Amino acid sequence: MSFPLLTATAALPALGAVATAAVPAARRTAAKWLALLVSVGTLVLAAIQLVRFEPGGARYQLTESHAWIKDFGVRYELGIDGIGVALIGLTALLIPFIIAAGWHDADPLETHSSRWRPTQGFFALILAVEAMVVLSFEATDVFLFYILFEAMLIPMYFLIGGFGDRAHSQGDEAAATQRSYAAVKFLLYNLVGGLIMLAAVIGLYVVAGSFSLDEIASARASGSLHMATGTERLLFLGFFFAFAVKAPLWPLHTWLPNAMGESTAPVAVLITAVVDKVGTFAMLRFCLQLFPEASKWATPVIVVLAVISIIYGALLAVGQRDIKRLVAYASISHFGFIVMGIFAMTSQGQSGATLYMVNHGISTAALMLVAGFLISRRGSRLISDYGGVQKVAPVLAGTFLIGGLATLSLPGLAPFVSEFLVLVGTFSRYPVAGVVATLGIVLAALYVLVLYQRTMTGPVKAEVQGMPDLKVRELLVVAPLIAVLIFLGVYPKPLTDIVNPAVQHTMSDVHKKDPNPAVEAAK
Repeated sequence: MSFPLLTATAALPALGAVATAAVPAARRTAAKWLALLVSVGTLVLAAIQLVRFEPGGARYQLTESHAWIKDFGVRYELGIDGIGVALIGLTALLIPFIIAAGWHDADPLETHSSRWRPTQGFFALILAVEAMVVLSFEATDVFLFYILFEAMLIPMYFLIGGFGDRAHSQGDEAAATQRSYAAVKFLLYNLVGGLIMLAAVIGLYVVAGSFSLDEIASARASGSLHMATGTERLLFLGFFFAFAVKAPLWPLHTWLPNAMGESTAPVAVLITAVVDKVGTFAMLRFCLQLFPEASKWATPVIVVLAVISIIYGALLAVGQRDIKRLVAYASISHFGFIVMGIFAMTSQGQSGATLYMVNHGISTAALMLVAGFLISRRGSRLISDYGGVQKVAPVLAGTFLIGGLATLSLPGLAPFVSEFLVLVGTFSRYPVAGVVATLGIVLAALYVLVLYQRTMTGPVKAEVQGMPDLKVRELLVVAPLIAVLIFLGVYPKPLTDIVNPAVQHTMSDVHKKDPNPAVEAAK
């Protein structure tokens, strides 16, 4: 029997979470190093997946299938396509940097406490989230995916509500209340979406008699499975609603600014760069594959919602006074681009959307983690409390600028490629939506450059005097992310070669072909 690589990639962080939580209270540093080593080991396994994956091979590879709940037809089925392996790679890449960036974020305020182990709990929860996210990208059984989709809310709830920025909220009851509110709002929004999805999952089983993507696809191909139009549309809406909350898509987005604003910077990255990608990934894997006709039926409305997300998120980012909330609203705008690319129903749009998931994760991680280092030095998230930082901390300012330029999709950095593909793919089928969405690029330049100008340039404020530059640990966190942004911005071919075959399968699911060019090439 071959080695279960997919299971091992998810099992390692899960076991690491248990081991980290069990480290004695006095051994906080050991717990940190254990969590970091486990995350690096997971990255190695993800790299092996990438090496063993054959872009031109079968749709789902390295598959595993075992009976789980026989009476209900639930199986433990795993498999990866090009989209899944790319997002597993993103997750495994970011977690070590998230852990390193949050090295001191959960150190106890009272070192004499022998019972409460916040440090061990913080890093154990991060590893638990990683395990569930990785397994959700591998799951090809709908019920298994649903369990993971809901279960990851539990550790995220505790990460948001239990750990806040020490720099500006230490001993502040109001800040603790805001964190609790953000955590509860995150949980309630996603639970409601999950409950609606559960009804749709049950409905799918009643109609199809299976939870397996392969079995449902085979039944469709053979003609033995026919869904009534109304039934398919209702099931699609149940799945899509849950994924739109997780993504998040306007108007289901309001939990994200609160959650990111009240979390530590590493947890904020975990939310928007890792966990939220499960929603957009699931749109590709489940909505389009299980409900192709309903997906095409809903496309015009979804494209409009995506365009609203792009403009709305960017406009609110322009008006923000809080650095973290600015990045949160920018992410809402970026997720609008991703959803628009998925439902443009073109190969360029869907390839661009998948690349956008990866590139947005890396660029947001770079920007938010540097912002977290900045906030920890000054003790404030307010933009107005900064000024002249580049004169006292030039390396910090320089990395902050690169992260910001990646966020506005500057040519030469990775997000530019994905945003360009999304816009080209959308314009070829929905030209009005493509034209309106380009306004998001202009607004992105505005909120990023104004943020940099107000925080990094101008006279040095008294509170900024003496601010230390990035330390070695912080440089080791940020520098590799910037290197990846530059590499994929200049040479995205390794990623597109993996993603494009999977996109062609998705296009085939919905029976769509790219529209012919409006102008014929000169002969």
